[in-house]
Amino acid sequence: MPVDSSRLKGFYKLSVSERRSLLSEIAGLEEDMVEAWASNGELSEEVADRMIENVIGTYSLPIGVATNFIIDGEHYLIPFVVEEASVVAAASNMAKRCHSNGGFVSDNDEPVMIGQIQVVGCEDPIAARDAILSSKTELIGACNDVDPILVKFGGGCRDVEVRIIDTESGPMVIVHILVDCRDAMGANAVNTMAETIAPKIEELSSGTVILRIISNLAVHRLAKVSAIFTPEEMSDNGKDPQNGSNVIDGVIQAYHFAAADPFRATTHNKGIMNAISPVAIACGQDWRAIESGAHSYAAHGREYSSMTHWEKDSDGNLVGSIEIPMAVGLVGGAVRIHPGAQANVALLGLRTANDLAKVMAAAGLAQNLGALRALATVGIQAGHMKLHLMNMVAAAGAAEHEVEKVAAMVRESGERITMAAVESAISSLRRQ
Repeated sequence: MPVDSSRLKGFYKLSVSERRSLLSEIAGLEEDMVEAWASNGELSEEVADRMIENVIGTYSLPIGVATNFIIDGEHYLIPFVVEEASVVAAASNMAKRCHSNGGFVSDNDEPVMIGQIQVVGCEDPIAARDAILSSKTELIGACNDVDPILVKFGGGCRDVEVRIIDTESGPMVIVHILVDCRDAMGANAVNTMAETIAPKIEELSSGTVILRIISNLAVHRLAKVSAIFTPEEMSDNGKDPQNGSNVIDGVIQAYHFAAADPFRATTHNKGIMNAISPVAIACGQDWRAIESGAHSYAAHGREYSSMTHWEKDSDGNLVGSIEIPMAVGLVGGAVRIHPGAQANVALLGLRTANDLAKVMAAAGLAQNLGALRALATVGIQAGHMKLHLMNMVAAAGAAEHEVEKVAAMVRESGERITMAAVESAISSLRRQ
């Protein structure tokens, strides 16, 4: 993608078709990809019927583009599939505020997923564990024999771990196979490997294997992204360091609240997923798996807390970071058959699953800062309601030709944006 192409000044002022044309030119998209956007990314009934059962139709959501993202020195235009107002705008705004120090920087883990094999009925769980670990090399080899293509591309089973857990049903021996999935999310490969070695696990443990399934708590596959925001960048006008320092202090106080209180952390983390899940949906990923892994990791070995970390460095800059499981793939799944997902992946210019993981993590960090900054300054509702106003006007019963006029009347009145104010403006317009 050309240098500075993520800025797109005035992008929001263009018509929808003009935005598509501009993105197509910037990213060098093929005509059928642009057409996928123009047709709402809809699937044919035949493709939809192959994807899931009992298909009766399809369902559309808006695709927006978050701008201004620089990640590891490269510019990205990030597609969001989301219904909530202000999400795309907030992420774009915050992404622009860390350019002084080069944007976002990633340091992701290798794409290693966990496959779990549950063993019950072991007379001696410790002896079972030791027997399994003593056969680690054989088990790894058996796993890799199942998927030579994955091994050819540098992936495959890397290690075997064993845990003993106490449950109401008695002690269980839990075997973990650690599989480098490369550019795949990995569920099929991991599950197949786990099922393949299950009989050998039973033989070694003298127990009975019940479950053989991937874990979505991908603690070995973390996306790690950080960014530095100067006081000037954090200020209201982008120039005032004193104002920016005050904003930074407010952001840190808001973060400390989320870090210490699970009630606040739940909403705080929902805001992070406001960006991560829409990008996952846009790119044909299993966003439910990503959501469950993210929230589980936020409570992994601790009380449920923030997925992000914010602090002030010695120069007074705001330093933010996120560390989150990111099981994503560009091989297999919906990304290979959904035309909208293919267009969105092409827009991002992704080469590897790691690229997608860092993009999603950066989007989550930016979105989190947008929420924290709003909460610490004007409050979350002011900006949100302005962006939500058009939806409110339509919901109040305004005709299509009335929507923009009514919205303008409400904004210009200076009153608080409420449904009552909207209904009053509709009545006033119609009386005129």
